[in-house]
Amino acid sequence: MTLTNEEYVDSLYGADADLERTKAGIAANGMPDISVADGYGRLLTMLVSLTKARNIVEIGALGGYSGICLARGLPEGGKLVSLELLQKYADVAKTHMEAAGLGDKVEYRVGDAKQSLAELQAEGLKFDFFFIDADKEGYPIYLDYAIALAEPGAVIVGDNILLRGRTTDPAKTGPSVRAVRSFNEIIASDARLQSTVLPGYDGLAIAIVK
Repeated sequence: MTLTNEEYVDSLYGADADLERTKAGIAANGMPDISVADGYGRLLTMLVSLTKARNIVEIGALGGYSGICLARGLPEGGKLVSLELLQKYADVAKTHMEAAGLGDKVEYRVGDAKQSLAELQAEGLKFDFFFIDADKEGYPIYLDYAIALAEPGAVIVGDNILLRGRTTDPAKTGPSVRAVRSFNEIIASDARLQSTVLPGYDGLAIAIVK
């Protein structure tokens, strides 16, 4: 059987005990199987390392898979602020982060991410890396906050920007699709950003704040 490009790439890498434990925990807790793709998880770790990011905002913790990938790239003293709507999900994510030896690098803020982002802004905090992987209708708002909270040169990454084919289907016009299309258009055209979009897996947008 011929592998997809993504399946072939993933087959090159061995199992990762921390991430496999996290996937199993997500399933065991009845949570949706919507963590960042394995290949993009590896990319997140690399991007954090390459940019020498020290302060990260993650919008959407789920079960901690992306949090582990992000925190692995942080230097000593680096911090991940993870925003999660549901307390149960944040608790599961924290358990997995601690099992991976990264619990000291993460702070969870539970509740509506828009409110949490407004609080970060009110606190005068700035960040050098953002990962957006939450409710799709909120993507344009999350992008606005990321730009406002960004240090010059900060990286903004958005996952699932193809919505499993819905983004590119003109017949799809639901609120999530419209929001993600708007997010993609802003990423591509905003003069404050330098960006690209990767079409593999379910699509990944990467931007640098000028």
